[in-house]
Amino acid sequence: MKNDRELGIGIVPYSPLGRGFFGGKAVVESLPANSSLESHPRFQGENFERNKLLYAQMEKLAEKHGCTIPQLALAWVLHQGDDVAPIPGTTKTKNLDDNIGSFKVKLSNEDLKEISDLVPINEVAGDRIHDVFLRCTWKFANTPLKIGG
Repeated sequence: MKNDRELGIGIVPYSPLGRGFFGGKAVVESLPANSSLESHPRFQGENFERNKLLYAQMEKLAEKHGCTIPQLALAWVLHQGDDVAPIPGTTKTKNLDDNIGSFKVKLSNEDLKEISDLVPINEVAGDRIHDVFLRCTWKFANTPLKIGG
């Protein structure tokens, strides 16, 4: 069976800045009042404290590359292939300009590995989405088996 790339299907990463986590405001200041992120698993209690450590490491790496943390995160995503098109959401022109600046961040294979090693997926604390939404994913689908041809 062919994978998405072999079939020429593009990839649009969902929430490429980790629901604003790599934007930093929630990390270095606090979550805005009435934010939906208050109930997000990665922004709660011990999970949030553990994830802040990953953010601090990314902060040092962004400084090394002369860019912001969102630019570094988006640059990493952009360097995953020509078939990858992240669409970070924003309501502020400043953030849009910052996001566009991620195209100027050039990363070598060593840089990409360093970032991946710095933020390994198994070290990110908390579920990626709320439990109620997780139950709506393909993992819980009751898809009937294909019959015939």
